[in-house]
Amino acid sequence: MSTIFDGAQVVNVLLERLDNDKGLASHRMDINAIAFFDTSIDSSRFPPGVTPLTLASHKNLFDIVDVLMKKGHKIAWPHKISCPCLECYNGRQYDLLKFSLSRINTYRGLAGRPHLCLSSDDSIAGSFFLGRELERLARKEPEFKAEYEDLRQQCENFAVELLAMCRNQAEVEAMLNDTQRTGEEMQEEFAEGIPNLARLRLAVYYNQKKFVSHPICQQVLSSIWSKGIPRWRGTHTALQFLFGFGVFLLMPFLALLYWIAPYSKPGKLLQTPLMKFLMHSSSYLWFLVLLLIESFLMDQENSQISTRNQLMVESSLHMVFVAGFFWYECKEVWIEGLRSYLAEWWNCLDLVMISLYMSSFTLRVIVSLRGNVACASDPNSEECQYFSIFGRKDWRQEDPQMLAELMFAVTSALSFTRLAFILPAHESLGTLQISIGRMIDDISRFMFLVLIIGTAFLCGLNNIYVHYSLYSKLGRFNETFTYMFWTVFGMENHEITNLPQFGMAEFVGHLLYGVYTAVMVIVLLNMLIAMITSSFERIEGDADVEWKFARSRLYLSYFREGLTLPVPFNIIPSPKSLVKIFKPWNNDFGVCRIQWTHKIFILRLMLTDIAKSVGDTKDRGSTGRYDAVCDCSMAAFTNHDLI
Repeated sequence: MSTIFDGAQVVNVLLERLDNDKGLASHRMDINAIAFFDTSIDSSRFPPGVTPLTLASHKNLFDIVDVLMKKGHKIAWPHKISCPCLECYNGRQYDLLKFSLSRINTYRGLAGRPHLCLSSDDSIAGSFFLGRELERLARKEPEFKAEYEDLRQQCENFAVELLAMCRNQAEVEAMLNDTQRTGEEMQEEFAEGIPNLARLRLAVYYNQKKFVSHPICQQVLSSIWSKGIPRWRGTHTALQFLFGFGVFLLMPFLALLYWIAPYSKPGKLLQTPLMKFLMHSSSYLWFLVLLLIESFLMDQENSQISTRNQLMVESSLHMVFVAGFFWYECKEVWIEGLRSYLAEWWNCLDLVMISLYMSSFTLRVIVSLRGNVACASDPNSEECQYFSIFGRKDWRQEDPQMLAELMFAVTSALSFTRLAFILPAHESLGTLQISIGRMIDDISRFMFLVLIIGTAFLCGLNNIYVHYSLYSKLGRFNETFTYMFWTVFGMENHEITNLPQFGMAEFVGHLLYGVYTAVMVIVLLNMLIAMITSSFERIEGDADVEWKFARSRLYLSYFREGLTLPVPFNIIPSPKSLVKIFKPWNNDFGVCRIQWTHKIFILRLMLTDIAKSVGDTKDRGSTGRYDAVCDCSMAAFTNHDLI
């Protein structure tokens, strides 16, 4: 093995001699299953799992790796960490350390630049897949997290270095789009529509932030984003805001224009990503304005809405927009696939909001129908009086109208938080949105510790005061919990814990309450502040990369055909959609389907090539992962030409 340092020619001569002496099949597979159990190599200076090809790849010896791979050598892809096969079981039982080191050294060979370049026609996609696998292993094997993170960074830097080698626009287009297409086809795609950007979407899917935030990728995204409005990129922020405000005011008329003439020059302009973003954002702002108007009307008619005499029309105008949102989400699921759709947290929030709005409206309808039916059959019945005459103080706790009002209140608050989706379009606001997201993640993990400590002191204080409930407001779980919760914010009277008649109980109660206050207010709250500050500093330290990656995800969500009409105009069938529904044999429709079938076929070839590059696809530990990656990626990047 030491001869790999001497040069490719020496290695080639030795391998030819070995072919003549022992045959071809004796050395081509760099599988160390037998050598793993061989104790005679324990004194070797090479650690377990190191083969000639692995070492050559780790040392970046391109010529030697090329010679070995031409001779049939390859690096076997390791099984997953929890693989129950006999080989992995025996390896873990024989020597767990050698087994882990063997896996790490194998991944070092797989992550080497020579192996990434020579084992696949698509080295960038292969590095993306390997980087995701190494990131998963870093979480599964925290003992070797640093090693796996270094290898993941190596794969990410490799893809970035390849991207930086592009010298002109044609090479950039070839790298970010389908490799099987000719230059003329790609130029035609850029001129007539939005390019698929298959590799860039793959980078976003695999969370390759350095690759996506590279200036070359950002330049391509910005040029496509502002297509049709070339002066947008150099315009002052104030003028951009005025332009967006004008689109907000004219949104209904622009939507009507596109509905009537989608193929006109203004209609084609509205199909550009920037205009679609402004149109959909304006539509959502109008929806929020409508919610504010409904809230103002409820405040003005407070005496009427406290009874059953509410008008369904006044309290349900927002359902027109909700119907449009529902239809939009259905089309988005059809375009992206259910798995890819649910992978986006904003889509999950949309599902929750739509479900709550529809549930609230359904409960209101149920109340109205039950009242009308009961009063029609027997006007003097108790049910008729309950759903028509009884005041709110006489309603049951589970009254449908009360539940509907609570759902509407919660969903109204969620609707305004949904507006944060558009913040990455601006650098400063996008960075703040990312920081808030990380802070929420820190708070969610911190609440687990608060829950443990709070429960401990809750049980202790309640067990003390439960015997003296006649002398203190404490002693019941709900009252004790409320008191301890507001103590954290300094909004409770500390004299509630006093028991003048029982000195010993009062002393222990004051002691537990004092320790609780010190732990929660002084220790845990300050620790939470430190955690939030640390997260904010990490985001600020890498703010440019984080913001560009978040903005790229926002841009790519609008880089697709269809879904141009904003809510609620999308619920009205347009002439363009009717033509496509009743004339599926139209030439444009057939050409579009053929083009997308070709894109699906190309993506399948790319992902199959990744599988070939990382090892034998028949291996029981890797076949399932390749199929899963192909299915996820196909669902994520397959877009259909819909309205």
